[in-house]
Amino acid sequence: MTPWSWVTVTSAALLGWTWFVYPAAIWVIARLLGSRALRSEPTRMPSVTAIVASRDGVDAIAERVADFLCADYPPDLLSVVVGVDRRTPELLHAIEVACGTNKVRVVAGDASGGKGAGLNAAVREASGDVLVFSDVQQRFAADTIRRLVTGLATDDRLGAIGGALQLPGDAPGTVGRSPIEWYWRIERQLRWAEGRIHSAVGVSGSVYAMWRRDWIPMPDQIILDDVWLPMRLVLAGKRVGYDLDAKAWDARSTSAAEERVRKVRTLTGNFQLFAWLPAVLLPVVNPIWVQFVSHKVFRLLTPWLAFAFAVGLGGVAMERVPSSTLPVVLASLGVILLIVAVPIRTRTIARRVIGWGWSLQTAVIHATVNGVRGRWDVWR
Repeated sequence: MTPWSWVTVTSAALLGWTWFVYPAAIWVIARLLGSRALRSEPTRMPSVTAIVASRDGVDAIAERVADFLCADYPPDLLSVVVGVDRRTPELLHAIEVACGTNKVRVVAGDASGGKGAGLNAAVREASGDVLVFSDVQQRFAADTIRRLVTGLATDDRLGAIGGALQLPGDAPGTVGRSPIEWYWRIERQLRWAEGRIHSAVGVSGSVYAMWRRDWIPMPDQIILDDVWLPMRLVLAGKRVGYDLDAKAWDARSTSAAEERVRKVRTLTGNFQLFAWLPAVLLPVVNPIWVQFVSHKVFRLLTPWLAFAFAVGLGGVAMERVPSSTLPVVLASLGVILLIVAVPIRTRTIARRVIGWGWSLQTAVIHATVNGVRGRWDVWR
């Protein structure tokens, strides 16, 4: 093959593996493992502390705390600790008053600030055997905490377990999903399959649990606590599970521009993870190295691989298409694109998909620049 052919084939193979072959293969393998027996609850349920770190206002935090306390879990075994990023005594007291119960502690995040600092401070005050983490914006299904705790308590191999983040398009009866909602639907299945084979490559910060005894204080400026913590457990010989039925609902709908901001932050967090926890990149150390590279690393290469594929395909075309017929080929492609773009519905769908695709892939490029520069202060 010519160099152009090698570039085209290699980039296409890596893209295909990342987005199609790997997800399909690992899902099939997980299914072939057979169905597991339903887990029964332990005879003694462990105590639980729900943890949230926030810089939101009093009302938003109080509503989140109220949702925690409505869980279908023994009330005498459930408490809440909130780590607040704004450290004024008046604010801490106002949140405690708004929550209206002595089962809630509100503490100031560590002086360095950021989500990691808030989580570290909150966990120091936690008394539960199990820590359940979420963000302010999500709401749990009534049985989510019980399912997470049961999963941990009935499988000695697990150090942590993630739940399923549900977006507005996942609600029963909803017609149509945005591209990001389709992405998350596939992502949930992928994480379930990874957890069934060994460990999910990260969890959602909106819904996961771990044993307090396995807690490791994190760097204050960590971006992805929901990847850093699980991967530390995996490197220590633990496993990370995933429960599709432990649901956290997020009512917010996001535009492509809003999702881009979030993606820049989370993808920058992946580069930070590589820099601060390089053992995840070593196959002799990381027991889920294939899953990690396929799920996290290759996805970061997507825009660069797509560019290489386009350039390589252009080079192959220039080599193999006679110069006399090249204008005809280009004109034919133009006619095809015109036919697709003429119907209003097709044009609208194409514009939406292209817009989302462009937004998310430029987010990867932006995150790559942040990673190369070591710029981790990306919170908005």
